[in-house]
Amino acid sequence: MKKIHFAYVCAALLLVACNNDSKTAAATGTPASGNAISAVTQKNLDAMHVVNKAFETGDTGGIDSVVADNFVDHTDKGLMNRDSLKVMIKMMAADKTMKMVTIKELADDEYVFALMRYTGTGDGVMMPPGPYDMQSMEVVKFSNGKAVEHWAYMEMGEVAKMMANMPGPDKMKTPEAGKKK
Repeated sequence: MKKIHFAYVCAALLLVACNNDSKTAAATGTPASGNAISAVTQKNLDAMHVVNKAFETGDTGGIDSVVADNFVDHTDKGLMNRDSLKVMIKMMAADKTMKMVTIKELADDEYVFALMRYTGTGDGVMMPPGPYDMQSMEVVKFSNGKAVEHWAYMEMGEVAKMMANMPGPDKMKTPEAGKKK
C-alpha cells in the first residue's frame, strides 16, 4: 500500500511547476547569448504551465489540449494515463495547504525540466500526515506540443522523510473513507 501511495504522490508531483512565467535565459535554458527560445520550446513551456494551473485550481478543462492521449507517467510503473492524471489533479487541488514553487525551469524543443519545492500539511491521503517540505525534479517529454511522458526524481533523503511519516496500511486514509455508504 505504501508503494501505491508513494507512486501516486510522485505522480501528483509530476507536472507541477507553478507561477513561473518568466522567460529569462536562466529560467528557460536559452543560451546566454540572448537568442530567443524557439517557438516549439515556448509551446512546451506554455503546455507545462497549463498543467501547473490545473494543479492549482483543480480545473482539468485544458488538459486534453496539452497532454497526449497516449501519455505515460513512469513514476507509476507506466500505468498513469491522461484520464488518471485528471483524477490526480482534482485530488491534489483539494489540498488547500499545499504550495508549489518552481525553483528553476529548463526547456528545449523536446523536454521541460522543473525543479520544484512542495510545502504544506498532509492529511495522510495524498501526502504524509503533518507538515512536509520537499523538492523534486520533474521531467516531461513533449511531442507536437503535448506532454507524452513524465518522470519525477527525489533525493533519497526526501523519500525517506516522506515514507517515515506515512501511516501503516491499517491507518491510511483513503478518499473513499469519508463517503457514506
